[in-house]
Amino acid sequence: MNKDIDLEKENVDVEVNEEVNENINEEVNEEVNEEVNETASEEVNEEAVEEKEESKKDKKAKKKSKKDEQIEDLTDRLKRQMAEFDNFRKRTEKEKSQMFDMGAKTILEKVLPIVDNFERGLSAISEEEKEGAFADGMEKVYKQLVTELDKVGVKPIECVGEEFDPAKHNAVMQVESDEVETGCVAQELLKGYTYKDEVLRHSMVAVAQ
Repeated sequence: MNKDIDLEKENVDVEVNEEVNENINEEVNEEVNEEVNETASEEVNEEAVEEKEESKKDKKAKKKSKKDEQIEDLTDRLKRQMAEFDNFRKRTEKEKSQMFDMGAKTILEKVLPIVDNFERGLSAISEEEKEGAFADGMEKVYKQLVTELDKVGVKPIECVGEEFDPAKHNAVMQVESDEVETGCVAQELLKGYTYKDEVLRHSMVAVAQ
């Protein structure tokens, strides 16, 4: 009987130990699983946070790149408009200058015959009449007129003795001359003028043959 009782005790102890071991193993496994799950969830959370931060950075970078593109586009437009305005201003100033010169030439062309008449009148005055008040007044008016024309850029064309130049001279006849070479201007029949280095009126000349 005692042996049987001892065997039963041993069996009971073994069963108890097995149950205890099973409980311990289950608790250990649960704790390990919890730790693993917590670690995994933490890693997942960290990755999610990193992804969010990266997405935010990407969005900011995209926003910055769009702003930079807009700034570059606006800057380019501004530069083009400024260049166009500068070209327009220069073109307008050139057109105004050309229109002014055209108007001035038209007026000066009408003034030149007056100068011619003064010169003809003064050349027709005799030596005795040159000392009179009338001749003196004509001389002063003529000099004043020529001076004002010179100030605005009207210059007489020097032609006698110069080689004939169709750009400045208008030949109306040929004459024999011992004073100048053939093909050069021998006489000035009507004085020519330039305005700002442009021919205002050609000199009417006689060319030596």
